[in-house]
Amino acid sequence: MAGRRRAWSIGVVGLGLLLPLAGCGGTPADSARTEVQHLLDRRSAALLGHDETAYGATGARSEYTRLRALPLASWTYRVTAVHRTSAGATADADLRYRVAGYDKAPVDARRTLTLGRTAGGGWYVTADRPARDAGQQLWDQGPVTAVKGAHSLVLGTGRTAARLRGYATLADRAVPAVSRVWGTDWTRHVVVLVPRSLQGMAGLLGSPAADYRGIAAVTTGEAGGSGKAPADRVVVNPEAYAILGDLGKQVVLTHETTHVATRAHTTAATPLWLSEGYADWIGYLGTGRTPTEAAPELTRAVQDGHPPTELPTDKNFGFTSDPAELARAYEGGWLACRMIADHWGQARLDAFYRAVGTHQQRAGAVEDALKKVLGTTPGAFTEQWREYVRAQLTRTE
Repeated sequence: MAGRRRAWSIGVVGLGLLLPLAGCGGTPADSARTEVQHLLDRRSAALLGHDETAYGATGARSEYTRLRALPLASWTYRVTAVHRTSAGATADADLRYRVAGYDKAPVDARRTLTLGRTAGGGWYVTADRPARDAGQQLWDQGPVTAVKGAHSLVLGTGRTAARLRGYATLADRAVPAVSRVWGTDWTRHVVVLVPRSLQGMAGLLGSPAADYRGIAAVTTGEAGGSGKAPADRVVVNPEAYAILGDLGKQVVLTHETTHVATRAHTTAATPLWLSEGYADWIGYLGTGRTPTEAAPELTRAVQDGHPPTELPTDKNFGFTSDPAELARAYEGGWLACRMIADHWGQARLDAFYRAVGTHQQRAGAVEDALKKVLGTTPGAFTEQWREYVRAQLTRTE
């Protein structure tokens, strides 16, 4: 199952604890901000140049130790504010970085840096952490181990390289599997993050752990899918993922890889039954799983005399929803996409997905694509889906 949430914000500083270096024109505030910016520029250059000595000259080396396995193409800070403290200062900064060979555009992260003063009056970094209420980065949780696959990069904490290679193997199968169906108009690479625990996953996503309990993995990106996310990450919940069988693990990574591939064509107009259903449709292709095997919760509802009457809404896909309701939403979306492929063909399913994504808002997007690509109406499509669900899930396999 996939997710689409990421939120960053900077907290308000505590009254009396952090005093802004206020002023106007060529003030001490401007001077301190310029000095700190130069310090972080040197720190970034040392990190990219793999010069631990030069990095250490700018302050604490703990981040260097945690980051040195990460293949970086760029790493820059933009200081936005500096605040005096009794021990020195703190700085608010926007970090932008790219992973070499995988990110077409920088990833943005808001950071808070704690600064000390040297005897000569210069600045040095004592800590670099996420801004208040911002999600963590993987290195905030410990040293990063990197494993490169043919089509994947797996980054983990608290895991050996040997353990992470298992994820890379599955991701390397997922990428060509998605490309065979969706096409090759995407990066054809995927970055997988494997934190130490569910709590670590929640830290990366900036949300409570309870939101992801039982969720095997999510793909980062703006809520609703804007198509502008510069770098998707597949974030694994190692606790839920570990209890899956080999087939389940492959389906999960293929599902998430589909989200990475389709991101540029997924907009706010795309309903979650389509984006999640399509990802499941590719995930289950070629697995031999029957509808009753792949949709157990919906099968139970149908056979108990409670078939669905409407396509799943976005609200039904909320991670805080009842687990059975959430499962039925995914299963209903999968069966809708499976029905399109069965009735109109795979090419029409792909065209329908892309057509919906050409719209920038939800109103009229599905209706327009149904008419132009499938030659049907929302009412007729929904009725056909209801009949399809009943027929598929009441069969004796």
